[in-house]
Amino acid sequence: MIDNRDKVFDRSDLQTIEYLCDRKFGIGADGVILIEHNTDTDFEMVYFNPDGSQSLCGNGSRCAVMFAHSLGIINKKTTFRAIDGVHEAEIKGENISLLMHDVTNFEEVDKDFVIDTGSPHYVHYVSDVHDFDLLEAGRAIRYSDKYKKEGINVNFVQETDDNEVDIRTYERGVENETLSCGTGCTAVALSLGLRGGSSPVTLNAMGGKLQVSFQQEGRSFKNIYLIGPAKQVFEGLITI
Repeated sequence: MIDNRDKVFDRSDLQTIEYLCDRKFGIGADGVILIEHNTDTDFEMVYFNPDGSQSLCGNGSRCAVMFAHSLGIINKKTTFRAIDGVHEAEIKGENISLLMHDVTNFEEVDKDFVIDTGSPHYVHYVSDVHDFDLLEAGRAIRYSDKYKKEGINVNFVQETDDNEVDIRTYERGVENETLSCGTGCTAVALSLGLRGGSSPVTLNAMGGKLQVSFQQEGRSFKNIYLIGPAKQVFEGLITI
């Protein structure tokens, strides 16, 4: 995460973004987030995947809100701009509650779902989310003829209790499993609503627990909130 309000970082330098995300020669990350000035909101969040592509990052947005708070840009409530438009968020203790955009369209593929929650997600339910080759299964869908050009994130889901699931995600741009995906958790929660579940939904990702709440009207969703903690683990300097 970079405070780029003074434009110290050239956002067009995609090679440096790849370098920073490299886990052997750089810092190591699932993406780079820039905090920049915005005339209409408190700040703008600019998110890059490790390959230099851009998308909305739900968990990154929550982290950006906490980072903006630590920089003194915001207090407890904020509006900020991301690649998919303006979002609202509120800090409640260690948790950040992020308002996602309404979802009114989705696609059913056999028993699976394709839902765009700022980034496109494929949702596939399995009997045991922990006992299969996620990379092989994720790449088979992500690089299938239908999705290989634009790419798609692939979420594998196991229902564990009423309105609670375990989730693992293969992310495009990272081209690997990530320990938690906020937009993926949101898509999965909405898919559970389409399967008869109700709000809120608890999602157990490899990187921790998140919650998604929503209001469902038929097969459309509004007032969708992604809720979970964000904690700073370190800060440092790197020469680029």
